[in-house]
Amino acid sequence: MLALVAGQGDLPTRVAARCDRWPLVAALDGFAPDELLPEITFRLETLGTLLQTLAKAGVSEVCFAGAIHRPTLNPDLIDQATAPLVPKILEALRDGDGGALAIIIRVFEAAGFKVRSASEFVPDFLLPAGDATKLAVSDQNLKDIERAKAVLSALSPLDVGQACVASAGQIIAVESVAGTDWMLSSLTRRSERVPTGGMLVKAPKIGQDLRVDMPTIGIETVEAAAAARLRGIAFAAGQVMVLDPELTIERANQLGLILHGTGPLS
Repeated sequence: MLALVAGQGDLPTRVAARCDRWPLVAALDGFAPDELLPEITFRLETLGTLLQTLAKAGVSEVCFAGAIHRPTLNPDLIDQATAPLVPKILEALRDGDGGALAIIIRVFEAAGFKVRSASEFVPDFLLPAGDATKLAVSDQNLKDIERAKAVLSALSPLDVGQACVASAGQIIAVESVAGTDWMLSSLTRRSERVPTGGMLVKAPKIGQDLRVDMPTIGIETVEAAAAARLRGIAFAAGQVMVLDPELTIERANQLGLILHGTGPLS
């Protein structure tokens, strides 16, 4: 049996709909998915109890899908089953996002669960390299893509973010803990003071475990990129999920934006 540990956004609903058998849906308190009703709501302080509950329900596999932000830990709420995990939890809270997720994966695997990637359930969300839209990349677009990829590669060891915007060879935005949507909205607010026609590049960090927190883009990303007066979006082919790809490509075409699959960071 599969448990879907669901975060915010549309991805959990898409994954659940593709499962052969409807999964047991669990959500971290405060980060419930947009359209799914969780059967279990848990806190970080009760993670040990969650693991026991999943095992008793016959769960053998776990899939993480959707966005969460780093929660705070209230020592007064830690239950008996979670107490042995506190050192691991504290280590995760001190680490960067990538390191924290790697620790959480190890906790679930140590409890006997197989961790599966959300992309296994929606393989059509992984688009190939090349232009996905009617509008093709230009030589300048390709130069901006490579410039942004170089910055993301350099930042990978720092575990900073998964997105960067380059325009005319200049880096005009780098994703932080606030996420891609916030980064694009900040460009929209500063639209008169930043170059137009740039490329948003989205890619996982080098060495990132793609079973958890695989980057995603979708219609909202396309619309935000258009509002920021960008020329298009490049995504690491096979490493970034494009939600509802046909609809996302159609919207990009309507807005005159490029969607382009590029190679991985190196």
